[in-house]
Amino acid sequence: MFTGLIDDIGIIESARDTAPGRELRVDCRYADLVEGESIAINGACLTVRECGEHWFTTAAVLTTLGRTTIASWEPGRRVNLERSLRVGDRMGGHIVQGHVDGLGVVESVSLAGDARLVDVRLPGEVAELMVPRGSLTVDGVSLTVNELTARDMVQLSLIAYTLDHTTLGDLTPGSRVHVEADVVGKYVRHLLAPHMAQV
Repeated sequence: MFTGLIDDIGIIESARDTAPGRELRVDCRYADLVEGESIAINGACLTVRECGEHWFTTAAVLTTLGRTTIASWEPGRRVNLERSLRVGDRMGGHIVQGHVDGLGVVESVSLAGDARLVDVRLPGEVAELMVPRGSLTVDGVSLTVNELTARDMVQLSLIAYTLDHTTLGDLTPGSRVHVEADVVGKYVRHLLAPHMAQV
């Protein structure tokens, strides 16, 4: 489990396709990773396979490649990193599972005072869970829905700190991003589904 608070920006050092999926080596600031621990890379929960001081390797299976942009990642790409939550850690973001629900597409980027407004078009199954001021994870970053600008689109307001400490400052129209809806909304939808079918 994660909180969506990014604590490092890693760099893809190498990436190669294999029969089971795609293997990555990532440069990072961490010096105390252990093999087998979970780490979120742009919001996708992956397992550390090997590690050393300031680097680790991981692999994404074919199922993950089909739900994310990882198949297109090349050396030099910057990625958001978050280690899994420990008991006693502060919950500064929201509950993030690291299970990417789908891909969003950035429609527009504009400025509003000291904030950057980003409109993201969402897959239908994610869009239906959005509420104003609710939570959405974008490339692993916990964000607040600023506004629902269309049935399948949300507006996000990015502050300077977020732009400086994540990769979201790199977003431009057409960028594809990993999105994960709030798990509470998913449970509510699932529990109500039988009753809604009777309405």
